[in-house]
This record gives sequence, structure tokens and C-alpha cells, in this order.
Amino acid sequence: MKRIVLAAVIALAVAGCSTSSVGSPSDSPTSASAASGAGLVRVVASTNVYGDIVKTIGGPAVAVTSIIDNPDKDPHEYEADARTQLALSKAQLVIENGGGYDGFVDTMLKSVPTKPTVINVAEVSGRNQHPADGQFNEHLWYDFPTMEKLAAQLVTDLSAAEPGQAATFKSNARAFTTELGQLQRDEAAIKAKHGGEGVAITEPVPLYLLEAAGLVNKTPEAFSGAIEEDTDVPPAVLKETENLFDTKQVKLLAYNQQTTGPQTEAVLAAAQRNNIPVVPVTETLPTDQTYLSWMQANLRAISTALTNDRGHL
Repeated sequence: MKRIVLAAVIALAVAGCSTSSVGSPSDSPTSASAASGAGLVRVVASTNVYGDIVKTIGGPAVAVTSIIDNPDKDPHEYEADARTQLALSKAQLVIENGGGYDGFVDTMLKSVPTKPTVINVAEVSGRNQHPADGQFNEHLWYDFPTMEKLAAQLVTDLSAAEPGQAATFKSNARAFTTELGQLQRDEAAIKAKHGGEGVAITEPVPLYLLEAAGLVNKTPEAFSGAIEEDTDVPPAVLKETENLFDTKQVKLLAYNQQTTGPQTEAVLAAAQRNNIPVVPVTETLPTDQTYLSWMQANLRAISTALTNDRGHL
């Protein structure tokens, strides 16, 4: 799998860095409160996906910094820097994806004098990170049962940091989990109508969601694996992938907008010339969306694509 890399620039003196947030300004609950940090649990999340979930459960009791928050860039190309190191040095709670996705967090935490509580979502998930085929899908935020477990862990760790807000954290988590339940019912509704139908992907980013919806990934593993690892796809494998569309074996293409190139564009063109719907997906939270609204939109797009598939008319 591609790893997010750690830049040599972190060797710069952290003391000389700006104290501004690594993530976007919206990551702070209020600018004045976040600046002072008074009465707030200081949280650093490796991506804005987890940052949003923390804010949903923590509410005004948390000050959240999301390290990776640009929806227009490939997260795997992110280079951690001294500002990231500074944010981690001040954190009380850190949320990392784990599973090899954001290993720079662990590397940087080794030099933090006061160790924060760390939530590793891959460990929380209970999924086997060393499967027999060696293909662990680290894109866990598309797996709603794992997000339920993350919510429960956040309640525990936020309550330990700020006991006076424990009831609020529990209430917010219940509301969040209720919404996750609706998302899972939406998956089940897709499965009831379209279970067993074939789909294609450029990378395994949305695979947990697609599989939960009963859809079958027909993409050659050699194709999606090469794209994820940022290596060349063998010509025969590319041809085999394009053939999925030319022979109408799949009803949609889930296309990672943040990782594109000639080979993914060739597959996109194959879908388009065969009138097979394309569902764009991303690894980070789009601007002006919450985690829940984002996933609702993803499920709507998949359902619409399967219903309106013109390639099978």
C-alpha cells in the first residue's frame, strides 16, 4: 500500500514554528477558545475524516487539528513537517488510521516528550491487519461498524480527559451511532435490490462500503493494487480491466478522484464509452461536508448509478 511520507523538514527546530493549526481554520470549535486551549481537550487527527468525527462527538469541548485536510490532493503525497510535529507535541489525544496508512504519526510521536493517548483505528476495528493474501484494506472510514467502535473509544478517551463532559460525549455518540445505523440500512437496501451485481474500482478506497452493499468487485487485483502502490499496471492487466466495461460485466466504476493518471483515465474512458456510470470517491472529507453527510451522498450516488445504469439497457 502507498504510505504517507515523512519529510526531512521535521528536523527543523519545532520551537521556531508557527503555532497556527496544521489543518483548516474550521477545525477549531471557536477561534478564541481554540487559540487559548482553555477547558478544551486538544485532539490531533491524521485526516479530516477522523477530525470531523471527533468534533461530532466532542462538540465544543474539543479543539481539533486535522493534519491532512485537502480534498484536492492525494493524501498519500502528504509530507509531514515541523508544524505537524508541534501540533502532536501539544495533543492530549491523537487519532491515527493505522494499518500502514499514516505511519508518520507514530514516527513523529517518538520525539514527543509527553505522550498523548493514541487511538489506532485499525486496531480498534478488530480486523485482521495481516490477512493471508497480504491485502489489508486500510480505508476503514468506509466501514460503518468500525466507525461505531471508534465512537465508543472516543467516548472513553474523551471522558478520561474531560470527565465533566462525559454525559455529553455519550449523548453525542448515541446520536452519531443512530445515524450510522441509517447508513447501514441504506447499504442493506442497495443489497436487497442489487446484491451480487458487479462493480469496478480504481483503488480499494470504498471497498468496505461496496461489499457491505452486496456488490462484487470484479477489478483485477493486479490493477487496483498497482494503482494503490503507485506502480505501473501491466498492459495485459489494463486490457483485462477495460474489458470489464466493454463486455458489460460491471454496473458502475468507483473512481478515486484524488489519485489519477493515464491508466486510471484509460479505465474511466472505458466506462464512459460504454455508458457505465462513474461514482467519484475520495479519501478525505470534501469541503463543506460532515462525515455523515458525505457517506449519505456516497450511498445515494451508488444507488442512483445502479438504478440508472445505461450500459445494461
